[in-house]
Amino acid sequence: MNKILLTLVISLALVGRVFGSLATEAKAKYAAGDFGGAITDYTLLIESRPDDPILYNNRGLAKKNKGDLPGALADFSKAIELDTGNAIMYGNRGGTKLALGDWDGAIEDCSKAIELKPDEIVAYSNRSLARKNKGDFAGAIADASKAIELKPDYATAYNNRGFARKASGDLAGAIADYGKAIELKPNDAVMYSNRGEARLVAGDRDGAIADCSKAIELKPDYGVAYDNRSVAKKDKGDFADAIADASKAIEIKPDDATAYNNRGFAEEARGDHEGAMADFNKAIELKPDLAAAYDNRGTAKLNAGDWDGAIKDCSKTIAFKPDDVVAYSNRSLAKKDKGDLDGAIADASKAIEIQPGYATAYNNRGFAKNAKGDVAGALADYNKAIELKPDSAAAYDNRGNIKETQGDLDGALADFTRAIELKPNDGLAYSNRGWARFVKKDFSGAVADCKKAVAMMGANSLAGEESQAVIDYLNGEYSKAAAAWEKAIQLEPATKSILQPWIERAKTKAKG
Repeated sequence: MNKILLTLVISLALVGRVFGSLATEAKAKYAAGDFGGAITDYTLLIESRPDDPILYNNRGLAKKNKGDLPGALADFSKAIELDTGNAIMYGNRGGTKLALGDWDGAIEDCSKAIELKPDEIVAYSNRSLARKNKGDFAGAIADASKAIELKPDYATAYNNRGFARKASGDLAGAIADYGKAIELKPNDAVMYSNRGEARLVAGDRDGAIADCSKAIELKPDYGVAYDNRSVAKKDKGDFADAIADASKAIEIKPDDATAYNNRGFAEEARGDHEGAMADFNKAIELKPDLAAAYDNRGTAKLNAGDWDGAIKDCSKTIAFKPDDVVAYSNRSLAKKDKGDLDGAIADASKAIEIQPGYATAYNNRGFAKNAKGDVAGALADYNKAIELKPDSAAAYDNRGNIKETQGDLDGALADFTRAIELKPNDGLAYSNRGWARFVKKDFSGAVADCKKAVAMMGANSLAGEESQAVIDYLNGEYSKAAAAWEKAIQLEPATKSILQPWIERAKTKAKG
């Protein structure tokens, strides 16, 4: 009997020693990033001790790091079932629910963790992200601030508060928070990328490029940083590099719909309409609910004169994102070009209602009002657009057209000149200034401007034909001038009232 008991004690001791050794190995594998090995070891340990919540919790962590979020969720739930008072386990499950997009579940678990352990900083930080994703920006900022209060050197909490501040429109606060996060954790690529994105939204393209470049230096396969740098470069007019960055993001992640959208954006700006449409189509194929891709494809269709296609895509954008002022504004332009002036004015007005400081919507509404004959209303809208955005070349150009029709040629010339100063490659502004100079009998100035307009816009565009007509007329080639003006009327029938008298005059001069 004593021999049997001794054997049992020795066997139990051996089992304990083996268990302890395996548990140590599992921890070491986890620490080394061998999550698969850790999962295998913890599974063996759980078979030995199926009622140990720590083992389920640890295996859940390994599964989460390996990308098996449903498996991690199941393990954390089992751990909580075995130990309902453990704050860390609720926090871990809350973080997993956050990663799965279950914002309400994440908030519930993180709140329970905080209830059990009021100084659980990770729970505050994760609840901050969940609240931000739900649109509760004030709650998100409060949670991240609490985490910072508990641990002033907690970089992740600054990063998360930056997320919430950016989402709430406080770009300066977001940039400051990301800066503090970077100060505390200077080798974190994600935090540089986040600050770069905030700087991009704030209009600091150089700062955005610098931050994204640093993120890429730290993490060369970081597709998001390439995506954001692509947009910043596109906005700076560096289309070739913008396309290269978006292409790199696609190489890193071939199903990155955002990268296709960004590359299409740069291609359209560069004049490659076919390439842009292909990329926007691919982005939508990969992510059918990507509002930005519909928005950009709608803009591309608008630029190509496909009014119906533009209206359809803008409407799709609005269905996904009812507060998208760009979609309303672009649909306004498409409706105006289709002749639906009331619809155009309504869409631009809706954009203004959503965002009263959106200068482009005032400019577009002015465009529609002018076409409808409401010159005073159009002028008021152009003035407001310029007040809100003093560097809006389009608004100066449009206001110049109204001043010209009112006989204020000096005012018109001043506006066209300002438009050109703001946008030196604006062929339309050169064409308009050329016409104003022509009417004012500044013939040498008119020819110089019209030649630039033709070079920039092409001979087959409305501005190009109008400008070529002026050049031909002043060169004494009256038949050619009449033909060019007639073609301009074909391109835009609304110009007939202005151009027809000049056609008759040119034809009369051609007869001698």
